[in-house]
Amino acid sequence: MAINEDKLNEFMGRFVADIGAVMHAATVAVGDQLGLYKALAEGPSTAEALAKRTETDARYLREWLSAQAASGYVQYDPKTQQFSMTEEQAFALAQEGSPAFIAGAFQIAVAQFKAIPKMVQAMRTGLGLGWHEHDPALFLGTERFFRPGYAANLVSQWIPALTGVEKALQRGVRVADVGCGHGSSTILMAQAYPASTFTGFDYHAPSIERARASAAAAGLDGRARFEVASAKDYPGNDYDMVAMFDCLHDMGDPVGASAHVKQSLKPDGTWLIVEPFANDRLEDNLNPVGRVFYSASTFICTPASRSQEVGLCLGAQAGEERMRKVVTEGGFSQFRRAAQTPFNLVYEARP
Repeated sequence: MAINEDKLNEFMGRFVADIGAVMHAATVAVGDQLGLYKALAEGPSTAEALAKRTETDARYLREWLSAQAASGYVQYDPKTQQFSMTEEQAFALAQEGSPAFIAGAFQIAVAQFKAIPKMVQAMRTGLGLGWHEHDPALFLGTERFFRPGYAANLVSQWIPALTGVEKALQRGVRVADVGCGHGSSTILMAQAYPASTFTGFDYHAPSIERARASAAAAGLDGRARFEVASAKDYPGNDYDMVAMFDCLHDMGDPVGASAHVKQSLKPDGTWLIVEPFANDRLEDNLNPVGRVFYSASTFICTPASRSQEVGLCLGAQAGEERMRKVVTEGGFSQFRRAAQTPFNLVYEARP
């Protein structure tokens, strides 16, 4: 075997960066859970002072802060021995409602690592791993990771990109949010369009309980309701809009779900589909965004689909053409890309 030393060194450099990122991820999850980023965002501090404010151990905290500084997640001033955060770092790590908030993504990573024993078995047998079989960190992390993007884009860009939908929502219509999880998308729409009514559906009962609590805390007065139901059996047949956010590719039978959406819509209704950004060809997805989504798809999306009937296994990088095929096979005659972000593709389907 002839080893090219330059290529080996290049690969080992990638390894050092990757293993550092993997080990750093656990420290982010701990810092988020303990409120360390939020506390440090209040102003520069030594490890000892920050430990007092956060009721944590100073020695552990100094090691944690050093790890954050080495990763570029906080700043360190050797003259004062103080740690601090730039506005950008605080925006991404300490401000829960910001469109750049990233802490939830690390909770998803924690859940993936906890699923390793189950995934070893799944990959050997070909059996699935249902969403409900994951650690609860996945459910909370998914909501916290996707909610900022929805808050930044859903009302301001995605809905206005649909044909006639924004004005209809302002007048007052009925909307189903299928696969709603903890209900962030449902609640955002209900807050923005008070004349309309929204029902969120998800097969995962604990998520529906969480969504109901969030809606009550938001004071939506029944305009956002939540029920346990799957994408192929949720009730109703006269919705003006059905929405699915980052979940169609997870379904075992997305064509069957498409057919049920068509049956549940009014003849002039709209299906809003938000999916992870992906190009149609694998080679065009071999980039940092594709790396994130393929990795998540290996542990979460594809096993979830495999655990259900049909088990089509679209995966998180299905791309527009595969989505078009699913939607049209379900009976829809119109399908188009309405909007996009670096992380999402937004489709509009009409009967």
